[in-house]
Amino acid sequence: MRARRFRTGLVLLVAAALGVTAGSVPASAADYERLLNGTFAGGTIDPWWAGAGTTGRVTGGEFCTDVAGGTANGYDALVGQNGVPYETGRPYTLTFDAHATTTQQISAVAGEAVSPYRQISRTDLTVTPATQHFTVTFTSTLDFPNAGNGQLAFWFGGQAAANTICLDNISLIGGVIPPGGLPPTSGIRVNQESYPLGLPKRATVISDSATPLTWTLKNSAGTAVATGQTRPRGADAPSGENVHEIDFSAYDTAGTGYTLTVGSETSFPFDISADGLKKLRYDSLAFFYHQRSGIAIGAQYVGATYARPAGHVNVAPNQGDNTVPCRSDLNCGYTLDVRGGWYDAGDHGKYVVNGGIAAWELLDEYERALRVGDASALGDGKLAIPEQANGVPDILDEARWEVDFLLEMQVPDGKPDAGMVHHKIHDAQWTALPTRPDQDSQPRRLSPPSTAATLNMAAVAAQAARLWKTIDPAYSAKLLAAAEKAYAAAKANPDKLADPNDGTGGGTYSDNNVSDEFYWAAAELFATTAKSAYRADVTGSPLYRGASFTTHGFDWGSTGALGDITLALVPTDLPAADVAAIKSAITTTADSHLTQMAAMGYPAPYRTADGTYEWGSNGLVANNGVVLALAYDFTKQAKYRDGAFQAMDYLLGRNPANYSYVSGHGDQAVQNVHHRFWAHELDASLPAAPPGALSGGPNSGLQDPTAARLLTGCAPQRCFVDDIQAYSVNEVAINWNSALAWLANWTAEKSPSPGDTTAPTAAGKPAVFAVSATGATVTWAAAADPESGVKNYDVVSVSGTTRKVLATVTGTATTVTGLAPSTAYTLVVVARNGAGLTGPDSAATQFTTLPGTPAGGCAVTYTANTWSGGFTASITVTNTGTTTWPAWTLKFPFPGSQKVTQGWSATWTQSGADVTATSMPWNASVAPGRSVSIGFNGSYTGSNPAPSAFAVNGKACG
Repeated sequence: MRARRFRTGLVLLVAAALGVTAGSVPASAADYERLLNGTFAGGTIDPWWAGAGTTGRVTGGEFCTDVAGGTANGYDALVGQNGVPYETGRPYTLTFDAHATTTQQISAVAGEAVSPYRQISRTDLTVTPATQHFTVTFTSTLDFPNAGNGQLAFWFGGQAAANTICLDNISLIGGVIPPGGLPPTSGIRVNQESYPLGLPKRATVISDSATPLTWTLKNSAGTAVATGQTRPRGADAPSGENVHEIDFSAYDTAGTGYTLTVGSETSFPFDISADGLKKLRYDSLAFFYHQRSGIAIGAQYVGATYARPAGHVNVAPNQGDNTVPCRSDLNCGYTLDVRGGWYDAGDHGKYVVNGGIAAWELLDEYERALRVGDASALGDGKLAIPEQANGVPDILDEARWEVDFLLEMQVPDGKPDAGMVHHKIHDAQWTALPTRPDQDSQPRRLSPPSTAATLNMAAVAAQAARLWKTIDPAYSAKLLAAAEKAYAAAKANPDKLADPNDGTGGGTYSDNNVSDEFYWAAAELFATTAKSAYRADVTGSPLYRGASFTTHGFDWGSTGALGDITLALVPTDLPAADVAAIKSAITTTADSHLTQMAAMGYPAPYRTADGTYEWGSNGLVANNGVVLALAYDFTKQAKYRDGAFQAMDYLLGRNPANYSYVSGHGDQAVQNVHHRFWAHELDASLPAAPPGALSGGPNSGLQDPTAARLLTGCAPQRCFVDDIQAYSVNEVAINWNSALAWLANWTAEKSPSPGDTTAPTAAGKPAVFAVSATGATVTWAAAADPESGVKNYDVVSVSGTTRKVLATVTGTATTVTGLAPSTAYTLVVVARNGAGLTGPDSAATQFTTLPGTPAGGCAVTYTANTWSGGFTASITVTNTGTTTWPAWTLKFPFPGSQKVTQGWSATWTQSGADVTATSMPWNASVAPGRSVSIGFNGSYTGSNPAPSAFAVNGKACG
């Protein structure tokens, strides 16, 4: 569980007075409690809020609100709770205790939280200094679902004098729909973004059936292009569902808007393409520019919707990050200029231990691509950031924004704990939601230095020094000096641990074991400097040789694996056997993930001891996807590649919540992430999440009031709701997005794509067997294509400069038909890759067909079922002669604009208006008097006249 918490702060307020709608008093009501935290026993008002002009707090176990005098209307000062469910025609009973310093009128109002602010019920009451118990009954005239715009508010305004009003034991009972659970959605879960060509394509279907079901894949026009049978999987514990698996990997035609159908269920649409992952590669990195502190976010980079002024630069109402003091109880005697860096998550805090792993993952994404992948996609000019076109890879420019902040957090020379690094900097109190960064008026404070933060900075600065050594030697030297100073300070102060109670205004990020941070920092310093002292700290650690790799995975609090990844990628003088042991630990962990995933209905590389899902589970899924990806890098075994892509499938929609957990990617992608600026759900003038932000995902703990209200009793993988108030399941964070960015770049790199510019190698020289008068069997050795893979082969007849494709197949053997008797042929084979690029001709083979037997006559019937722009044609070809056809070729010209789009029971080709249908092996032989039925789907513009001239084997048909 993450050692951080968020309070929701201010939420949307009722802002207009409306007419009273009085409901009739019901005889009875269901016993469902519709409010949260009505007793305030935990000492917090969450999820209640206090509106403008009021100050709310818990005092003596009551929710007490200070109200300014002089307001004109009751709704000018109010408190309330949002997301309250109401059902039309259902009775409700509201009870509460209240008292006030001075007697006054208040109003209890049930209604709508947003425009047009419709009311269900308003009851005016008088509160006195003596505590009274109130009961209000009403019948709802409106429908608001869980997490909707229903609201219960108490109006305190319209009084001349200031007052303090206290509420307690607030309860709202009623309705018949049980609380909790995800809304019903499609029973077919897919990767809503895209499936790359040439790789496995799988989906999950909810069904109690013990026998296979028929699935159909349809293109964007709704035409069925593939079908098959599901594989029953039975009960799936993480989702709490009975499921089947669909495997449609055999279909490999690029396109958009595909859907899967089983019975009456239809999936969200998806593409078969690499384009979505290649876009996600950059969207996931753009997240970090959006999160920058200390700089205006420009419309020229993010668009007008997401542009905003610089936050925390000492422009009112900000108090600025340029002279931030320590917490008042520390008396450190100095301030730090800590402008810059990334806002950690949905709040405005900046945390070194979370910034450390996030910056490391961006730097490692680039370093891994440099050493074992393709770094060109991460170069200068690839990201929409101010530093583009400065000669430095953009991903390094973005990482530097955080790396420089980490250095700024170092205690100055001459001060106590010099060289150590402050753990975090954030607001003195939790910032209200929503609040744009430049509108944050809270004072900013430094928390004490910690050993973990110091080692994070040492590790990342050493890593960055390695990458900048040839780009900017002076900056590299500065980084290395700061890293070595920090490491020495950490060794001198090995047990300065972050206070687990330092959670006011920001997350704690406490960690009581920093042996992994010591190992990580030593590994980075050794890989950069090769110094024997760092080497000794690496090899002398009990974590050496991959001990940090577990099926739970690495994260901000478990960083030993980061050091091992560096040692596996960066050449050092460590024994080859030890480096091999690290790689073996990676592949062993990856194998464990694959074993577990094979038994899951919604495969995700994620595991806890008790099967629950933790805060930030999606970040761990992505990081474990990194492990699978590295296992592929080191072994080139396809099973690891496929596992990494399955992790991405889960994040992009193949999950029980049926959400793409990445905003802007998928038809049902998260929008309402927990964020103080991306808060459209609360304020229509603010944006929803931009493309590429990863939601934290399912969390069995339900550690916020909204999740507790909506998801009680959820199965682990279903503990999710796309609601801005549900911060324990739907926040965003830089360390989760850095994991997504790493994995998105890797999957984009490994996705066959038309962007592949390298053609496949030549296929082997074809061998020809079983030659007949009209056909022959041809085999050849496979070509190679490491980028996109070989998609198919053309078998080509060559005569001088004339070339004719006789067959196109996916394998390395075929039987060509429709050849002319007693004719010499020269054949070559040409490979085509997933990007559509063709390789060179194979070596040529010559052969001559056998003499033929004169063919008999033929007859053809043609019928078409036509609709707007398309049609289905059925053709019957009859042998009216006296001898058997060993094979047949039907030819005819279209009289109009028709095109064959998909055919069956023959090999179909079209050149201009001329169509050719060649027999398949199973229907090639047609005896006298017998027929063969074939057909195709087609498209047309204008009219669709039937063809009238048909020929079989070169002979016109009657």
